[in-house]
Amino acid sequence: MSERAALVAGWGAYVPERVVTNADLERALVTTDEWITTRTGIRERRWADPGTSTGDMAVHAGRAALRTAGLDRVDRVVLATTTPDHPCPATAPWVAHRLGLGTVPAHDVGAVCSGFVYALASARDAILAGSAESVLVVGADRFSGIVDPSDRTTAVIFGDGAGAVVLVAGTPGAPGTVDRVLLGSDGSCADHIVVRAGGSRLPVDAATPTADRYFTMRGGEVFTAAVSRLAEVAASALAHAGWSADDCDWLVAHQANRRILTAVARALGLPDAKVVDDLGRFGNTSAASVPLALAHHADRFDRGDRIVVAAFGGGTTWGATTLTWPGDPAARTTHARATRDRHVPARHHHGSPTAGPARGDHHADLVTPAPAGRPRHA
Repeated sequence: MSERAALVAGWGAYVPERVVTNADLERALVTTDEWITTRTGIRERRWADPGTSTGDMAVHAGRAALRTAGLDRVDRVVLATTTPDHPCPATAPWVAHRLGLGTVPAHDVGAVCSGFVYALASARDAILAGSAESVLVVGADRFSGIVDPSDRTTAVIFGDGAGAVVLVAGTPGAPGTVDRVLLGSDGSCADHIVVRAGGSRLPVDAATPTADRYFTMRGGEVFTAAVSRLAEVAASALAHAGWSADDCDWLVAHQANRRILTAVARALGLPDAKVVDDLGRFGNTSAASVPLALAHHADRFDRGDRIVVAAFGGGTTWGATTLTWPGDPAARTTHARATRDRHVPARHHHGSPTAGPARGDHHADLVTPAPAGRPRHA
């Protein structure tokens, strides 16, 4: 088999319409805008309405990424999420169906806020192994449904959303190339980020305490571990790519907390201007945060820009990789077009590629590039 690489060929994102500001939370919780902003950097977040699921958001983001890539078919779908539509079955096959992708392989990945990086590794490996020519990778979460609305330590942090990228097979070193994805985990810290009830260890029944049904986090321990693990794995990814801090144009890390982003950047020797920060507008969107940030800031990236991507999440889990930005989607690899053209059309129910609009379409708020003229390094 000839030497291959996995290239980013498309991207897209989606957030719900409903904006929840810190002022809104002040009226519901014992908190203040100053407290939230100072501790997290978050000023507002998006929450999905009850009729919009993780799968719905994933469909929107996936459709946008396919459109950007100029493809209507892929060989595989990988969805990273902690909030699937159902405990069983996985959400990815339904997403693939709604996108009109027929019977392609589709599966979920559960690594909480590191999920997208884990999913990216799975997709890249499939392309390098030759089992796929193109893969849609989606990160989507609806954390507003699993956080305790009365808990100011978690309710103020999380937002809902989805982000996606399309990977295609191409030539190593071409713009869009995703380098080796470095991953790690530490199960001794499993209780640092957890929803205790709802699994086989603690099934939900009438006697289950309400607190055990919600997401909980040991903030101090998580902060310390996140900074340490993110800095370590991002530095390893840079070293594997042979890049110095000066070579790196952007850090796109999991959008958990502005103080974490700042500490990781300092540990890597990167100025704040090279740190992509979406926290103020979207909060922590878990597995969606990295692909959402890539899509939302795509207009700031130039073709060939060197980007380090890193994430840390429950488990605990972490991962990082480097990639070069592909630039204008119109300049994507000719291989992507060839891949699209040689796909056999998928079979669809009732002859419709999307079987009608996805649930929640009327709440769509596709993330679009920021206004023209936004500086590359603000």
